[in-house]
Amino acid sequence: MCETFNTQFVLAARPVGLPKIEDFKLIRTPLPRVEANTFLVRNTMIGLAPASRIRMSEGPSYTTPTPLGDVVYSQSLGEVVESAHEAYAPGDLVVLTDGGWQTYVLSDGSSAQKVDTTIAPASVWLGVMGVSGFTAYAGLMKIASLKPTDSLLVSAASGAVGSSAGQIAKAIGCRVVGIAGGQQKVAHVRDTLGFHDCLDYRSDTFADELHTLGGDGFDVYFDNVGGPVRDAALTAMANFGRIVVCGLISEYNNTGKATGPGWMPILTKRLSVQGFLMRDHMDIREAFYRDMSAWIRSGKIKVLEDIVEGFDSLPIAFINMLTGKNFGKTLVRIG
Repeated sequence: MCETFNTQFVLAARPVGLPKIEDFKLIRTPLPRVEANTFLVRNTMIGLAPASRIRMSEGPSYTTPTPLGDVVYSQSLGEVVESAHEAYAPGDLVVLTDGGWQTYVLSDGSSAQKVDTTIAPASVWLGVMGVSGFTAYAGLMKIASLKPTDSLLVSAASGAVGSSAGQIAKAIGCRVVGIAGGQQKVAHVRDTLGFHDCLDYRSDTFADELHTLGGDGFDVYFDNVGGPVRDAALTAMANFGRIVVCGLISEYNNTGKATGPGWMPILTKRLSVQGFLMRDHMDIREAFYRDMSAWIRSGKIKVLEDIVEGFDSLPIAFINMLTGKNFGKTLVRIG
């Protein structure tokens, strides 16, 4: 370790609508000092997720907003370079839930997970073996109580969580239909990930195609986007269908108040709608590691990563992800 400083992106301004490059500021600070029961991690990869956008606003949310001047929130992957913690030694690879947009992180281990590269490559622990995969798993297994006989509809199907959800459902025997933006993504979801079909929400005939593919209706809808796509999905559900609200990425950059869908389909179809946060379901984490590692080894889960090079690329990679320019988990390699 030859660096004497920590390079960081901090939140310089609260974004109005879609974030801009100017909302982030690049700074250098002294390296954190390792004290008792802590260890220092040199980040090598940053995992980007829409949840970071929620923390940039001051509105009501499930978490405290990132203060102006603080490091931008994200997951990170890195190597322990110095340790005064009995459970972590130099050379250990770890994923940090709150590693942030920075080159070094001081951790007490509370948000750390050791990486086992015998199960999957290190970067995969930021995606399908990490928060993205576990979010999909918890939403399907705990919230939807998914069964092999269910039909699943999933939005943002080429994204990190959506692609994981669809592949998990396929692995247990469900019929899976995805929703994505643009024919390139639609083809990837259908032909590479192996979903039974995929629809382009930008198509003029999207709603009609959705009802045709749904037949008697979808049993489960895994929603990552909200907005008009969600509104169309509600009308394509089967009676007593279950809707898992995982994300609302189409609404995160709204500057006005979202009007929301009409509730008539929820009433007439007797639908169950439940939002969830991954952190409330840590009791099934070991089951997730067991199942996901088995699916990866058997080839039932394909790893999809969109890797961008260079620490300075973090803001534009984040903006591109929010506007749907990514395929799979967006990762920024910084070392």
